[in-house]
Amino acid sequence: MRIDNVGEFSKHRESDSFYSELMPVYVLSGHMCRVVLDGYEKDPHKEDFHVAITNLLSIDVSILEEAEQYIFQYYQDVNKCWLPEDPEFIVVASPQEIWRYIQFGKDLIVTRREYGERGIYILIHCKCDWEQEHGLEIVFKNGLKVNKIGSCNNHLTNSDAYDDDSLENIVYHH
Repeated sequence: MRIDNVGEFSKHRESDSFYSELMPVYVLSGHMCRVVLDGYEKDPHKEDFHVAITNLLSIDVSILEEAEQYIFQYYQDVNKCWLPEDPEFIVVASPQEIWRYIQFGKDLIVTRREYGERGIYILIHCKCDWEQEHGLEIVFKNGLKVNKIGSCNNHLTNSDAYDDDSLENIVYHH
């Protein structure tokens, strides 16, 4: 299967997901990722997936820079749980420095939200030095902006994660 402006996809033999080849993703500073389409085959509006992917592949690192304050908050909340002598305890001086402690994953998972407005979201699981067990999840709404930061829990919004509609537009919630 081919998606214009993205490339060829092959169906995973053990799931219903489709995988692209690795490609540079500019919002992730050119990190090589593959696009994973989850729920695509049965979705009646496949073009929504195409738009979100095209959006994500066209945005630049400034979108993540807008979210670094939330990632820094996540780091601070987790780091409070450690003592300075713990190996997990790290010192990050500023939000801009946080990127040194993050390793992007290789899969950009594109899926439709089951609740609310049922939009398309793209998430990436990352490793991070301050939370080695739960990592860092970054979620992009329609591939245009970061709408959720937190531990890897596969929820597309904080509203869904906490079953609380008042968190619909909250990027980070601890």
